[in-house]
Amino acid sequence: MAAAQDGDTGAYQQLLCEIAPLLRRVAARRLYSAPAADIEDVVQDVLLSVHAVRHTYDPARPFLPWLMAIQRHRLADWMRRSMRRSANEVAVESLEVTFAERAANTDDEETIDRKEIHAAVAGLPPAQRRAIELLKLKEMSLKEAAQETGMTETALKVATHRGIKALRALLGKDR
Repeated sequence: MAAAQDGDTGAYQQLLCEIAPLLRRVAARRLYSAPAADIEDVVQDVLLSVHAVRHTYDPARPFLPWLMAIQRHRLADWMRRSMRRSANEVAVESLEVTFAERAANTDDEETIDRKEIHAAVAGLPPAQRRAIELLKLKEMSLKEAAQETGMTETALKVATHRGIKALRALLGKDR
C-alpha cells in the first residue's frame, strides 16, 4: 500500500488483485445467506472505499486491520440497507392468495356491495349524481365534465363534494 500511495500504479493494481479474494471470503462468511451478487457488491464498495481513503493509511501501521475496519463499516452499511429494503418488500408468492380473497383487497373491515353503491349514487340529487358519474366513475376532467353538463367547474367541484359527503352518510362511512 505504501508503494501505491507513492504513485506506483502497478503496485496498486497488484494490491487490489490480492485483497479482492480476501474481501470476498470475509464478506461471504459474514453474509452467509446473501446472494453472490450482494457479496460482490460489498466487495466493490470496500474496494471503492479503499481507493477513496487510501491517503489515510499510515505505512507505519499494519495494513490488514486498516482494510478490515473499512470492510466492517461497508458490511454494516449493507446490513442497514438490507434491513430497510426487507422492511418494505412484499412476498410475491402471497399476493395471489391475498388477491383471491375479496375482503383482503379493501381497506374497510366490511366490503360494500357494488349494487349498494349504485343504488346510493342513484339516490343522489341529479346535479350531484351527474358530477359523481362524470368525474369519479368516468374519470373525466373538470373541463370536459363542465362542457358536457353546462355547469361551471366550481359548481361541479361543489356538487362532487356534496355528493361524496351524502354517499358517506348513506353508506355509513364517517370519513
